[in-house]
Amino acid sequence: MQKWYQIFHKSTGLSPYVWVVFYILPFYFIFRSTSTYQVVFGTLMIVMFFAFYVLSFLAKGWLVYFWTSLQILISITMSVVFGYVYFSLFLAFFIGNIKNKAGFITLYSIHLVTTIITVNYGLLTRNPFFITQLPFMLVSVVGVILLPVTNYNRNKNDQLQGQLEDANKRISELVKLEERQRIARDLHDTLGQKLSLIGLKSDLAGKLMTQDTERAQAEINDVRQTARTALKEVREMVTQMRGTRLTDEIFRIQQILKAAQIELTFEGTLEPENLSLMNENVISMCLKEAVNNIVKHSNATACSIVIESTETDLVARVKDNGTGFVTDARNRGNGLRGMRERLEFVNGSMELTSGEGTTLVLRVPNVLRMPDKEAGI
Repeated sequence: MQKWYQIFHKSTGLSPYVWVVFYILPFYFIFRSTSTYQVVFGTLMIVMFFAFYVLSFLAKGWLVYFWTSLQILISITMSVVFGYVYFSLFLAFFIGNIKNKAGFITLYSIHLVTTIITVNYGLLTRNPFFITQLPFMLVSVVGVILLPVTNYNRNKNDQLQGQLEDANKRISELVKLEERQRIARDLHDTLGQKLSLIGLKSDLAGKLMTQDTERAQAEINDVRQTARTALKEVREMVTQMRGTRLTDEIFRIQQILKAAQIELTFEGTLEPENLSLMNENVISMCLKEAVNNIVKHSNATACSIVIESTETDLVARVKDNGTGFVTDARNRGNGLRGMRERLEFVNGSMELTSGEGTTLVLRVPNVLRMPDKEAGI
């Protein structure tokens, strides 16, 4: 349950001043009575209602339903004796805050039925209080019907939103943990074995230094080569961790195609504004694989790459004038399969067609930005 002072709901569209009117209004219905007994009795009912209202917010378990039931009885009494049905609106908001579905349905049904019966009783008995404020009575009945459901659904959505945020945080933590474990495995596989090898060969070279100079020199050369290989692998690993930018990848593509004597035509932007780093890395890796396929398999002499950004997607078209692919070639090969899996991971897509050469269309979603006003800028 919410705190008792949260009866001023921010998203109901009702100003707190309206609630102040509902606090004061019952006294108007009471003090217009000529009987001192009725004035005292009505004042006692009002005090008891708000006391039970606060207690129901503070209570837990079955006490919530107990205090709410007493409020319903007071609301019925005030409606019959003084024609004041507006306590039902307080109850409508409170019942909408109950998280337990069974408890909500039970109290909602009881409150709705008793309110309708009370209003109909006042109209049938031609109570002047009910007749004079008939439009407001109807508004109150509509409020009793709609407000609890609206409040309950809003709280349910807030709860689901909170659970979703918690799940996203948990996923983020798991991703970070998995990334740390992957880095640890890569470092172990990359450096651990080679550093052990360097240590063993260094010890062996030290022992052979006075016995077999040529063999010791060979071991030192092996140590030097192993160290260079380890350094190269570490640099490659760090590069993969940093990700690949479109600008760097297009530069490498130009070098590869120039070495393969394939003419490159490029159009588009290399710095899309709304593309996340992950999606940029994915599209860069897919472009790299596509160009490798052109160099190895297409026998092409020309290649064109067009990168354009729409409101929702970044589209990259790679086309060559090579021999194309044979039937079902799109379903074969680890390269194409890996590209498709990378794109599906970021909700992207890939289209491959063959006619006069091969055309590959890669799509990754852009990050949708809120307008300045909505973003609070």
